[in-house]
Amino acid sequence: MSAKKPLVIVTRKLPDIIETRMMELFNVRLNLDDQAFSSSDMAEAVREADILVPTVTDRLDSRMLAQASPNLKLIANYGAGVDHIDLASARQRGITVTNTPGVLTEDTADMTMALLLAVPRRLIEGVRLLQDGEWTGWAPTGLQGSRIWGKRLGIVGMGRIGQAVARRAKAFGLSIHYHNRHRISTAAEEELEATYWESLDQMLARMDIISVNCPHTPATYHLLSARRLKLMQKHAYIINTSRGEVIDESALIRMLVAGELAGAGLDVFENEPAVNPRFLEMPNVVALPHMGSATLEGRNDMGEKVLINIKTFSDGHNPPDRVLEDWV
Repeated sequence: MSAKKPLVIVTRKLPDIIETRMMELFNVRLNLDDQAFSSSDMAEAVREADILVPTVTDRLDSRMLAQASPNLKLIANYGAGVDHIDLASARQRGITVTNTPGVLTEDTADMTMALLLAVPRRLIEGVRLLQDGEWTGWAPTGLQGSRIWGKRLGIVGMGRIGQAVARRAKAFGLSIHYHNRHRISTAAEEELEATYWESLDQMLARMDIISVNCPHTPATYHLLSARRLKLMQKHAYIINTSRGEVIDESALIRMLVAGELAGAGLDVFENEPAVNPRFLEMPNVVALPHMGSATLEGRNDMGEKVLINIKTFSDGHNPPDRVLEDWV
């Protein structure tokens, strides 16, 4: 980078403390009204920026990156997932990509557990009963849900977040099982009392609850396909706080409607921000607006990582959170 301050273009409004620090360090163009960039806005940004700070709502595919000027050298993503960025195209154009790993682990795991409790115990149905003024008092058969203590939890993706979910779930008395691209260490398995399944199909067929915690990559698109969802037991629940594209939503809806699954807790959707209205109509589905990382602390920590990545790169060093070629 040259000695002058790089032009940093930020695509969404970030926490005030992060934007203020950016203004002190760099030549920054902020998005103060927080309106998502249109395609033409993004094309202009990649043509003008030295450094781009996008979020999950921004699609940086090969066609968009083909419009980038040679000055664009860093995409400092505000978020851990980078499935919205064509990493191969970025590499071909000499653009470094960074993300914000680690800082959202505990927040996302907390949200996973919140959904894991809310769906089997029918918490949202209870809230609605009170809000609608239809509760007539305690009854022995009222809003009976399912106990999670002693149930088997199958975690799809045993990275940072998956292991954080496992630690919480173990404390709630769940038996921990997992499927992952690579088996975790023996020490980690012993700590979590976790059972590894090389076959995802075999694990799905035996679990009471499935938690999706793997990233969305070409290899995990519709990983939970119609065929695999059919392997699950009728009393089983599915929780997804990862990416909507990992599950075949159409197949999931069909099974929920047919009573072939007990329920679902979803913080992410396949075509965000569009949400299939069928999810919102079913009492056994808890649907949230992609808020797994929405804590004050988490969003500030994300911003701090973006700042460090930009500053390190601008100073001529490899940024600490560079997304490497084997990310997928």
